[in-house]
Amino acid sequence: MKYLRKLENNDASNMLEWMHDPNVNCNFRVDFSKMTLDDVKDFIQNSLDEKNQHFAIVDEKNEYMGTISLKNINRTDNNAEYAIVTRAVAHGKGFALEATKEILNYAFNELKLHKVYLNVLEENIRANKFYEKCGFRFEGMSKEFLYINGKYHNLNWYAVEDNCSKITN
Repeated sequence: MKYLRKLENNDASNMLEWMHDPNVNCNFRVDFSKMTLDDVKDFIQNSLDEKNQHFAIVDEKNEYMGTISLKNINRTDNNAEYAIVTRAVAHGKGFALEATKEILNYAFNELKLHKVYLNVLEENIRANKFYEKCGFRFEGMSKEFLYINGKYHNLNWYAVEDNCSKITN
């Protein structure tokens, strides 16, 4: 089953749902709570280009469940940054895992990238475990790298290369 498609304007209200959900966006350095419907529609209109490709994660009814992205696509070094966020209703239902399989397949087999990397707050244990399950390998930590809500946070770095993208079950 295909879990990814291009973002569409009718996804905007569901995107805004996670952006305004403090339990979902508490682990991001960007304050999405100030985003408006017009901001989201502008993002959707510019969601696919050579440097950044953002896709909708959808369920079997084609309903938007989240966004998964390859950002900062670098054709010189053949790498890109991975990012994912899902609505609370999608948590624990396997959408993120299936979407990650699809986007890594796309990154390595269609875009012919060598490496996909990500960074995540050290204290976001759930996300760290998920990325490891998806085959990303811990590459290091940047200590006190981000200043969020009056506190410094460590940032973990993970990556997966095209020859080792095996998702564990």
